[in-house]
Amino acid sequence: MAFLSQLDLQEILQTLSVLQWIPVYIILGCISIILIPYFLLYTKFWILSVLVLAWLAYDWNTHSQGGRRSAWVRNWTLWKYFQSYFPVKLVKTHDLSPKHNYIIANHPHGIVSYGVFINFATEATGFAQIFPDITPSVGTLEGIFWIPIVREYVMSLGVCPVSESALKYLLTQNGSGNAVVVVVGGAAESLLCQPGASTLFLKHRKGFVKLALKTGAYLVPSYSFGENEVYNQETFPEGTWMRFFQKGFQDTFKKLLGINFCTFHGRGLTQESWGFLPFNLPITTVVGEPLPIPKIQKPNKMTVDKYHTLYINALRKLFDQHKVQYGLPETQELTII
Repeated sequence: MAFLSQLDLQEILQTLSVLQWIPVYIILGCISIILIPYFLLYTKFWILSVLVLAWLAYDWNTHSQGGRRSAWVRNWTLWKYFQSYFPVKLVKTHDLSPKHNYIIANHPHGIVSYGVFINFATEATGFAQIFPDITPSVGTLEGIFWIPIVREYVMSLGVCPVSESALKYLLTQNGSGNAVVVVVGGAAESLLCQPGASTLFLKHRKGFVKLALKTGAYLVPSYSFGENEVYNQETFPEGTWMRFFQKGFQDTFKKLLGINFCTFHGRGLTQESWGFLPFNLPITTVVGEPLPIPKIQKPNKMTVDKYHTLYINALRKLFDQHKVQYGLPETQELTII
């Protein structure tokens, strides 16, 4: 049997690094949700479940008060293989001074938001070297932090709840040099993510601007070019039975779980086959110029609208300056709905 070439081995490791990402959360979640009650009710090891639940109660507020990040976890070699699968790249256009705090708003959401995860929740692209003395925290759903073990894992990556209280803590009570990263369009925007499209769910998303005004944090636009290209999303024609089932699944997921259900596919274990691996296409996250924001305890609607408009203008400028360099046609426009 011939030995694998170094190139083959690198490709295998890259693919495995991507394949493990979502299943790890599911496995850790199942361990907590299934084994803790099982040990508590049906085995002599019930004390282990009691200790885990006691720790969860004692440590309940940590995820909303800066979390418990681990430089070791953020620097795992695993993330370098993950990054090189696409590859993912982080580009700085302006320095971020550690004298201020920042809200880095990222677009588009994409199906999975690979660019945000690799660039800001790991050190695979060298965030600490590119933005020295800035500490990034990626906002995600609060519910993840209710699950024992899973919460420890995500906190170690510098992930925090996207709730106002958690973000406000980082921006007002954790010193300076903090950057909270939010994907403003949220899961609703994932339904707009199509290859070749640049459509953002942003016109009525103003909470991040209001938070910036309340805390005095600078707003920083960022755009992940290529995020929409790594999956193909399927929208079946109206009136077909496939569209009927697709709409039913979407409505059910939205009602029960509060999330949007996308019908999508990528590549399989081989480039020619279909599957749920993302396509090996580059994702480049460009971080723009900070927009200074005054601190106003109770900003009125007019002020929020003013800075929301300034932010959108800055985002459009960033998009137009870099779109051709990172694979979009000159005629491509940023559509905001």
